[in-house]
Amino acid sequence: MPADLAIIGLGHLGLPLAQAAVAAGIQTVGYDTDPRPFAELSAGHTPVEGSLSASEIRRMLSGGFRPTTDPAELGRVRTAVICAPTPLGADRTLDLSAVGDAARALAARLRPHTTVLLESAVPPGTTENFVRPLLEEGSGLRAGRDFHLACSPSRLDPGNRTHVYSNTPKVIGGLTPACTESAATFYGRLTDKVVRARGPREAEMTKVLETNFRHVNIALVNEMAVLCHDLGVDLWDVIRCAETKPFGFQPFRPGPGVGGHCPPVDPGFLPYSSRTPGHPLRMVSLAQEINDRMPSYVIQRCATLLNEHGKSVRGARVLLLGVTYKPDLADQEASPAREIASRLMDMGAQIGYHDPHVLDWRVRELPVPRADSLYEAASSADLTVLLQHHRTYDLQGLAVKAQLLLDTRGATPAGAAHRL
Repeated sequence: MPADLAIIGLGHLGLPLAQAAVAAGIQTVGYDTDPRPFAELSAGHTPVEGSLSASEIRRMLSGGFRPTTDPAELGRVRTAVICAPTPLGADRTLDLSAVGDAARALAARLRPHTTVLLESAVPPGTTENFVRPLLEEGSGLRAGRDFHLACSPSRLDPGNRTHVYSNTPKVIGGLTPACTESAATFYGRLTDKVVRARGPREAEMTKVLETNFRHVNIALVNEMAVLCHDLGVDLWDVIRCAETKPFGFQPFRPGPGVGGHCPPVDPGFLPYSSRTPGHPLRMVSLAQEINDRMPSYVIQRCATLLNEHGKSVRGARVLLLGVTYKPDLADQEASPAREIASRLMDMGAQIGYHDPHVLDWRVRELPVPRADSLYEAASSADLTVLLQHHRTYDLQGLAVKAQLLLDTRGATPAGAAHRL
């Protein structure tokens, strides 16, 4: 059966989109330039940790979702969505190579009147200056005249059961008004509200603003955590009080670092364009610097706590709880846990871990021992460090069992543990 929709990129962006499309009754194929997701999906397994469960994948398959390795399928649809990953490169700019590969694969089969959408997190200007030329050169068609082109950055919040695909407004910016309307028609089948941006750059910049807003505010509260600890102030109580203000304040909470799939973006540096604004976002760079320091601060607190209890980091048994970037998910993308474990190992500590969602964890390609019994492991460890607050953790009971507990999430009852 011919499909109406092709999703290119079967990762943390593409799979939830496919799930929403299948639920809306849209015949959907999924294509990835990497053949590995095809094998996993065909077997009913999820190729991405922390994305969809195996049962959700099986429901999608029974609902008509078809993963494929045949690029010819891309030329048989009315709508194609690029959901390729854009990880940070060595120079801390977003790596657009997967987006480029997806655009080239689509361009070779692109038909007139197709609607092409970009959901990947990209710097402003990518849709027009990077994706558009690849599509036009590879197809011989012209965007805005022969096919529709728009950007609609993903707004997924993995694990959020309140704000799901259907009730999260979708921002859309098309190359032309007709492109915007074509994209709005498609997304109107998936979500309750569509928000039309002036153009693709405004849509792309919306994602930049949303992501950087999160990072800057986390950086602020991380700095407050260090300051409050030095002053003997309970930051968690400060936040509790501050969030009662009904206007002008939104609570953020500190932690051991910032993870996830959406790194902060500085649009002052556009790697594909010869003309840059020349005004880097200094606040974003500073926020990233502050957040990058948090794993080191956690190590410092670990060493201080051990020393205060007559122990050295060298030879200490340290149990890390929760190694994922987000609670109640298996996704480890950019989690600070690995850096913290690595630094503790360098200092001679004996590292173990517990995470109900991660059965095998490696640091520097070496397996880290997993605790089978949480309470038993905590009682025998010199220091237990809560890095991620999974719902299954009984923190009050854990605080009683652990010899020494450092809570980097402020999740334990007041006075039950040492807080970040």
